Amino acid sequence: MASRIRTVLEMIKFEHSVFALPFALTGALLAARATHQPPHGWPTLRQFVWIVVAMVAARSAAMTINRIVDLRYDRENPRTKQRALATGALSVQFAWLFALIAIAVFFLAAWQLNFLALKLAPLALAILFFYSFTKRFTNWSHVFLGFALGISPAAAWIAVTGSLDWRMLILCAAVTFWVGGFDVLYACQDVDYDQRVGLYSVPKRFGIANALLIARVMHLAVVALLSGLAYSFALPWPAWAGIVVVATLLAYEHSLVKPGDLSKLDAAFFAVNGYISLLFLLFWGAAAAVWRV
Repeated sequence: MASRIRTVLEMIKFEHSVFALPFALTGALLAARATHQPPHGWPTLRQFVWIVVAMVAARSAAMTINRIVDLRYDRENPRTKQRALATGALSVQFAWLFALIAIAVFFLAAWQLNFLALKLAPLALAILFFYSFTKRFTNWSHVFLGFALGISPAAAWIAVTGSLDWRMLILCAAVTFWVGGFDVLYACQDVDYDQRVGLYSVPKRFGIANALLIARVMHLAVVALLSGLAYSFALPWPAWAGIVVVATLLAYEHSLVKPGDLSKLDAAFFAVNGYISLLFLLFWGAAAAVWRV
C-alpha cells in the first residue's frame, strides 16, 4: 500500500504543490486583511483548511489528466518514459478513478467555502484541464500553464470574501509569468523530442538562447507586477523585502542555466522555485501581520 501511495504521489508530482499553494494562501491573507473578513481580518482555520484541500485536489486532478492525455508522449520521451502510467505501474483506469475522486473533493471544498467558489469551480477545472492540450497547437503553452496556476490567488480571495478585487489580478499575472518563465527553462531539455514529434514550445520555436532571454523578460515582469501590487495595497516594508528576495532568487535561477549547459536545470526548477514561493508567503504574511488597514 505504501509503495502504491508513493507511486501515485510521484505521478501527480505532489511535492510541486509548494509552487502555487503559498501564492494562494497569500491571496487569502490579503483578502481577509484588506476587507476585514472574517472578523478581526484574518482567514479562519476552516477557510485555510478548505483552501488547501481545494488547491491540492484541483492540482491532483489536473496532473492526472495531464498524464493521461500525454501518455503517448511520456512513453516515447526518454526523459519521461519511467513515469507510472508509461511503465504500467499504474493503469489508465486507476488514473481516471483517481482524477474523478480528486474532482469530487475539489467540488466539496468549493461548496464548503462559499457559493461563488462553487459556481466558478467548473471554470477553474476547465482552465486546468485545457492546459494539457496546448502544447499541440501553440508555442506559448508555458503561459497557459502559468495561468492555470496563476488563478489560485484570485480563487483564494473569492474563497475568503465571496467576491473579487481587481488588484488580485496583478498577483495572478505575476504568478502566470513566474510559472511560465520557469516552464520555458524546463522545456529547453525537450527541444529535440518536440522537434521529432511535432509538439510546440518556446525553445523549439526560438532556440534555447532566445528562450532563456524570453524567460528572463517574463521574470522581470514578475518583479514589476509584485511591486505594483505592493504599491496598490500600500503594503508595509516586509512585502518589499520579499520582492527583493524573489528578484534575487530569480537572478540566481537564471545564472544556473546557460544555452550550452543545462546540467543544473533541475536545481533551478525544483529547489529555487520552491524557495521563491515559500519565502514569498513568509515575507508577505509578515507584511499582512503588520499592515495597518
